[in-house]
Amino acid sequence: MVGRRVEYGRSGRSRPEWDATAPVRRITLQMVDNHGDAVLIRAACGGDHDAAAALFRRHWQPAWRVAYGITGRRAMADDIAADAFERAFSALNRFDRRRPFAPWLHRIVVNRALDLLRAERRLVGGELGPERATEPELDGGDAELLDAVQALPLQRRAVIILRYGVGMTPTEIARTLDLPIGTVNSRLARALEQLRGEYEGCDAERA
Repeated sequence: MVGRRVEYGRSGRSRPEWDATAPVRRITLQMVDNHGDAVLIRAACGGDHDAAAALFRRHWQPAWRVAYGITGRRAMADDIAADAFERAFSALNRFDRRRPFAPWLHRIVVNRALDLLRAERRLVGGELGPERATEPELDGGDAELLDAVQALPLQRRAVIILRYGVGMTPTEIARTLDLPIGTVNSRLARALEQLRGEYEGCDAERA
């Protein structure tokens, strides 16, 4: 596996050392800007921790946004994203470098998030809501949108986050989640219909 582990965060779990903010040495900033993920992956597989750190910094925020969009909880998103990177870096030698790295990583994030939420439902008989009290930066509209997205069924929630949170096309979502394109389009359409219904209901209550 690439990298080492250090203690971090409220959950007390370990976070890969490639999250370190120390300057990259062997893989310079110019190299990061000028070369794609394949260069970093090749170097990381060769034991270059700086390449792994650069890859981590490039993809951490999008991966975290996917985890947070699905779960609505920062601590859980931290754990899911960190775990996804651990799993990805552990399998990096087997990764097909002809394929883009981000969709593969996001697939790990989505699957891990869905697995944890399903396990939570089995344990507590339902899904805990988003941690609204810990999100002071959200204004009213953003908070309402988060609530509406969290109300979606898990499978619809995942495609909405990948489409509008990450900016993937339906074709990219289908490849990421290993789904037929028709299934992705159907879930997107039903999710958008449900979200419109939620907002229409909110508008009616305000009127």
